[in-house]
Amino acid sequence: MASDSTLRPTTRLRALLGTEQLDFIMEAHDGLSARIASEAGFPALWASGLSIAAALGVRDNNEASWTQVLEVVEFMADAAPAPILLDGDTGHGNFNNFRRFVRKLETRGIAGVCIEDKIFPKTNSFLRGAAQPLAAVDEFCGKLKAGKDAQRDGDFVIVARTEALIAGWGLAEALRRAEAYRAAGADAIIVHSAKSRPDEVLAFLDAWANRHPVLLIPTKYYTTPAEVFAQRRVAALIWGNHLLRAALPAMQQAAARIARERSVAGVEETLAPLAEVFRLQGDEELHAAEARYLAAAPQRSAIILAATRGSGALHPLTTEVPKTLLRVDGVTLLDRLCDNLAALNVRQLNAVAGYRAETITRTGLRRFDNLAWAATGEVASLACAAEALEGPCLIAFGDILCRRHLLQVLLDDEADFAIAADRRIRGTPVGTAAQPRDLLRLTAAPAHDFLDAETALVGAANSADFAGYDAEWIGLLQCSARGTQLVRAWLEEARARPDFNRLAMVDLLADLVARGQRVKVHLFSGDWTTIESAYDLAGASNL
Repeated sequence: MASDSTLRPTTRLRALLGTEQLDFIMEAHDGLSARIASEAGFPALWASGLSIAAALGVRDNNEASWTQVLEVVEFMADAAPAPILLDGDTGHGNFNNFRRFVRKLETRGIAGVCIEDKIFPKTNSFLRGAAQPLAAVDEFCGKLKAGKDAQRDGDFVIVARTEALIAGWGLAEALRRAEAYRAAGADAIIVHSAKSRPDEVLAFLDAWANRHPVLLIPTKYYTTPAEVFAQRRVAALIWGNHLLRAALPAMQQAAARIARERSVAGVEETLAPLAEVFRLQGDEELHAAEARYLAAAPQRSAIILAATRGSGALHPLTTEVPKTLLRVDGVTLLDRLCDNLAALNVRQLNAVAGYRAETITRTGLRRFDNLAWAATGEVASLACAAEALEGPCLIAFGDILCRRHLLQVLLDDEADFAIAADRRIRGTPVGTAAQPRDLLRLTAAPAHDFLDAETALVGAANSADFAGYDAEWIGLLQCSARGTQLVRAWLEEARARPDFNRLAMVDLLADLVARGQRVKVHLFSGDWTTIESAYDLAGASNL
């Protein structure tokens, strides 16, 4: 049956029950299977109690609570446009539990629920069916009436399923119960059978004489042609567990082979490509939504300079990985920086790798390789990623560890150039020569020690003359869209310089100032560190 997707799911499911043609309802048990079944063209979905329980790793004996079932079907309703009929087992309790369940299902966008006349907690119909007691007819009818009284949407569907045939109570009892359930307000009837032939179901249909819509679940008598049921005006056939059962052998075979061969190479060609997973998850819609809703927000990007192995003091720790992959409290410097940037809406993350470049594999991080990393400096590394200098862009050293608010202050600054600096230049251990650092001269150093003071850059150099400078640059440079274009132009010009391979980022800063560009400086006290030794690494967790 073709359905109007503009109608409410409840209205579409109710319309399916009233047509003269036979329809087909496919089982689903989570958001992914619901989307797959809906895409295949099924006009409605059966949220199978068996399949949901199995997917959760529990038995089909009401071991999954009704709130857990609600959570699953809510994901299904979000993922698929097709209306969902939930296998509600026995209604998860008495009439009072069931009417609350109906109201909750309506809030989740579920189109209908089917309940069966067994005793709570139920056991799957195909397990010892003849030994399963049935609920009293009057009690079950009361439950149906309570559900109908509780529903707020007049089109919400409640289906009554009788297990009289499976329990061995015979055709007469199945007919008696079905008629009682119809009179109690059930919108459709399911008569269930565990026989491999449809004889007892057909006998029921002939005696029932189309007095009310009937749905069937031909799990056992699946070889019967659908036309047999169409001739008897069955509303729909429910394929009750087939997507779950189709997935099981594929997962079992893949798991066994991967365990046996200790490799995924043998199964890769049999698997769905990741692109299909992302498609089913709706990645394309999210991408379009980002373009629509984030259009007014700045499209921020970042370039992380991460090519170095570090000084000789770090070499025992960087034999296998570059400096940026050293871990502080179990998280690499690179991941921590990227996580902070992503949390601040920096969408395009780039890194320039060099030493052991192949180890930098973070998902979503675009990598540029500086093949000459051992003989070149920071500017040459930045030049490797020049094409990523577009729009507002943060340039950062890959070995820094800083608190998120430092990044926030810079990213929010609309100046062409803004940097972060610490007015307290790091000292040198007693008895050792002062090590050159990236030092700054400022228009006016603050007289007091406070956070986020703002000044401007006068000069910059990598120097050990601490007394001649006002602050230490911490390795963060934020550029506006105009600023990135100026940096790209500067890089193209600098390539002709004989000292290009030796240039540091601080040389770029100094040259910008010399050319009359204003570089704003945000001064902080602490809240950052850089890793230059094992001692720095050990103390970094204190930050």
